Amino acid sequence: MPSDTLWSIGELAEHAGVTVKTVRFYSDRGLLPEAARSPGGHRRYGPDALDRLRLIRSLRALDLPVPDVGRVVLDEDDGLGAALENVVAGRLRELGTQMTALRWREAALHLLRDCPPGERAERLRLVGAVSAPPSTAAPARFWKRWLPARFPARLLSSFLEQAVPQPPDDPTPEQVLAFARLHALVSGPCLSGVLCQPTAHRTADGWRPAVLYEGLTEAYALAAPELRAGRAPSDGEALDCFVTAYARALGVPDTSAFRRRLSAQLASDPRIDRYWELTAVLISPASGRPEPTPGTAHDWLLTALDAELATA
Repeated sequence: MPSDTLWSIGELAEHAGVTVKTVRFYSDRGLLPEAARSPGGHRRYGPDALDRLRLIRSLRALDLPVPDVGRVVLDEDDGLGAALENVVAGRLRELGTQMTALRWREAALHLLRDCPPGERAERLRLVGAVSAPPSTAAPARFWKRWLPARFPARLLSSFLEQAVPQPPDDPTPEQVLAFARLHALVSGPCLSGVLCQPTAHRTADGWRPAVLYEGLTEAYALAAPELRAGRAPSDGEALDCFVTAYARALGVPDTSAFRRRLSAQLASDPRIDRYWELTAVLISPASGRPEPTPGTAHDWLLTALDAELATA
C-alpha cells in the first residue's frame, strides 16, 4: 500500500472493519494520527492510522480500558515494551482480585446451599458482613488493641504476619465460614477490652514487651515442627526459649521458682482459643494435619512447662 495513500474517516472505517463512530471516538481522543485535512477541513488518514486502529482493537479485545490503551499506543518509542508490560501487569492484578472475589462468592453460595435450613439465616448474616475477597483489617485492628501499648512498629508488623491469617485465594465453604466467624469474633466488644488482655500486657512496670515477643516468636518457630510431627509436649530448646523470653522481659533469672510462677500466671491468663481454631482452618490444607499457629504453639509450650514441673 503506497505510503501516501489518504482515506476519509469512512474509508478508514471500511478498511478496518469498524464503524465510523468507532474511528471518530479514537480520533477525538488523539489515538489515531491524522495525515492531513481536506480543503473542507475533513480528516484524512494514512496507513499508520490503519495500523494504529488494528492495534487498538487488539488491546481492546483483551478488555483493556481506553486510558490504558492510550498509554500503550501513544508511547511510540516504547515498541510495545515497558508501557504494555505495565498495563498488562496492572490488568492481571485486577483480574486476580476479581477472580478471587468470584471464588469467595461461589464458596459462600455453596455454604448456604448445602447447610441445614435452620442454619442458613445465621450463616447468611455472618457471610454478608464480610467483603469478597475479604479484608484482614478487622483482625489487624484487634491485635493492635490486644498487644501492649507502644509496641515497636517493626515487631508489630512481624507479629501481624503470623497472627492475622491471609484469606485463601480459592477457599472451601468451610474456610469462608471460618473467616466470617473470625471477623465476627474480633469485631465483638469483649475481646478488645483491657480486662481480656494477658497479665504481661496490663503490668505497668517491669515488663519489656518487645523483648518478650521477640523471644516468643522464636519459641513458636521452634515448637512448630514438633506440632507438625504430632509430638507430645516436652522439654527442650523450644521450651527453654519460651521461658527465657518471659524471664528476659522481666529482667529476672530463669529458675525453677520462676517457672512455677510463670506456669500459674499463664494458666490464669485470658484465652482466645476460638481465634486460633478458626485461623488453623484458614491456613491449613483441606486434608491433613492442621498447620501450627502462635496459639497452638503457645498451648503446646505451656503444656510442656506444666509437664516439666510435674516431674521435677
